[in-house]
Amino acid sequence: MNTIATTAAAPKHMSLFDRYLTVWVALCMGIGVALGKLLPEPVAAIRGMEVSHINLPIAALIWLMITPMMLKVDFGAVADVGRNPKGLLVTLFVNWLVKPFGMALLGWLFFKHLFLPWIGPEMADQYTAGVIILAAAPCTAMVFVWSYLTDGDPAYTLVQVAVNDLIMLGLFAPIVKFLVAGTSGLDVPFDVLLWSVVVFIVIPLTAGVLTRNGLLRSKGKAWFEQAFLPRLHPIAISALLLTLVLIFAFQADNITGRWLHVGLIAIPILIQVYFNSSLVYGLMKLFKVNYAVAAPGALIGASNFFELAVATAIALFGPESGAALATVVGVLVEVPVMLSVCAVCNRTRHWFPPPVKTA
Repeated sequence: MNTIATTAAAPKHMSLFDRYLTVWVALCMGIGVALGKLLPEPVAAIRGMEVSHINLPIAALIWLMITPMMLKVDFGAVADVGRNPKGLLVTLFVNWLVKPFGMALLGWLFFKHLFLPWIGPEMADQYTAGVIILAAAPCTAMVFVWSYLTDGDPAYTLVQVAVNDLIMLGLFAPIVKFLVAGTSGLDVPFDVLLWSVVVFIVIPLTAGVLTRNGLLRSKGKAWFEQAFLPRLHPIAISALLLTLVLIFAFQADNITGRWLHVGLIAIPILIQVYFNSSLVYGLMKLFKVNYAVAAPGALIGASNFFELAVATAIALFGPESGAALATVVGVLVEVPVMLSVCAVCNRTRHWFPPPVKTA
């Protein structure tokens, strides 16, 4: 078992991109809407660059986003799953049973009933579909940041991410198809959904695994982790922000009068994040899991793989759709909300058994 230091941890710091991601997202919203209103013809031309419902410029940007994140995942770590199965089982239970089905219930309750007078039935269906897609994709890349900020066990965090990525290959498409059709009544073409999984999970995942293995063999682990990966992080974040500019440019006409909708969409997302993180954290405490496993487990159970969610919503319903807007709201609230969850974890680490000391 990994030893966790018992002394006070050194101050943790996020990068400039990560710390102010919400600010960058808000700026991208404004820039995107302005471009959509001021340059409607060029924006329409970019929006029309599609193959099999996949917008090519957005697909290229999302590959730039996701592939560097996949490079961090060592699927050989899955062999370590037996080291502490309780923590992983709790995380998987919440990620694949509680989270998507709970979000479907919240979307149905808030959008189809409580908020219906303000948003109308068409947007109610779209927003319900969007939050379901968001919840069906467990977080991958940002979990490493949250784990770092809470002194989580990096090896076990890696295991949780690797296992969830593998499960996503088989469960993401059928869960989204079943829940979206059942709660919103929208048609979800399964072939488009499978194509999204291939384009936005299989391709970057394969590229990441092949590139990682090749560079580790040729350059070594130290160069790969200390020199290569840090260079890619700004590229991934920049691609994310440019993607958001395009999304909001495509949606400019739809959202200029719908700022209230952004706030309404955030409500069930916030409820889901805090409920799921509390549930995972409580179950970890109940089963006496170490804090270094419990904290990242709670965080991966609460956050979302929003890059995949945004891409899937665009492929299924279009970049100007309400479903795409709902997934982007998930990006907007992700950083401040998850930082608050990190703060709670750091203040409550004494709830868990003390770390094991080894020589």
